[in-house]
Amino acid sequence: MLDNSLGSNRLPLAAGVGYKPQHFTQILEDAAPVGWLEIHAENYMGDGGRPLAQLRHLSEQFPISVHGVGLSIGGEDPLDADHLARLKHLVGWLNPASFSEHLAWSTHDSHFLNDLLPLPYTDASLARICAHIDQVQEVLGRPMLLENPSSYLAFAESTWSEPDFLREVARRTGCGLLLDVNNVFVSATNLDFSPQGYIDAYPLEKVGEIHLGGHDEDEDDHGHPLLIDSHGREVVDPVWALLDYVLERSGPKPVLVERDTDVPDWPILRSEAARAHAALERIPA
Repeated sequence: MLDNSLGSNRLPLAAGVGYKPQHFTQILEDAAPVGWLEIHAENYMGDGGRPLAQLRHLSEQFPISVHGVGLSIGGEDPLDADHLARLKHLVGWLNPASFSEHLAWSTHDSHFLNDLLPLPYTDASLARICAHIDQVQEVLGRPMLLENPSSYLAFAESTWSEPDFLREVARRTGCGLLLDVNNVFVSATNLDFSPQGYIDAYPLEKVGEIHLGGHDEDEDDHGHPLLIDSHGREVVDPVWALLDYVLERSGPKPVLVERDTDVPDWPILRSEAARAHAALERIPA
């Protein structure tokens, strides 16, 4: 077990954005850009070309956070050794300020599913996830951060609450946690619990990074609200309010604004990052 409850986090206490290649020139020309950038690991596992050249250039000016979406940490199958080797190569030359992955599964019987799916919180899944995290941290030679999922249903077999489950994962493995505030709001709406109560129970002392994103609104078969974590819209006011609630209890943390679909022009994305930074500045160090 690697002993670092916040992961290998060297991100500044500032707001960052998820990097998109269409913003490359504007980011470099912006006189007041953001504090840091995040990339999805799977987009940069090739051997060369423009994406890697741009990333190398950006890494000389910004702290970079690497966020994985394909390891399937929660899956029942062993981790993909080839995927993990490519990730090790990326992390090795980039030396990012932080690496994170999802508490979710996305593979089964060698098939990759284009979704990050939740799992039951049982002793068996706890042992499997901790073993996977230990393996990732051993291969990468650094602690990682683990992100809470968006949930659309509750598992009858769960014997742990999600905050307690994440606390125990962090205790056993030494990993840190990535708190996605939008995911908390989505899950709380879909499963009818208090998002503030979730935060009160969450091990905020283990958090090395906070994420914000947008969601789509729908209804289930019974006409109840159903939120979909889409990363395709602006952050809504209740999620901004929940961020304030978190920061008042945790103190300043690096905050990221994510936008993965319907990506807006750079000034719009930067304005959301500026709002996140303003929330940080309201909190005493």
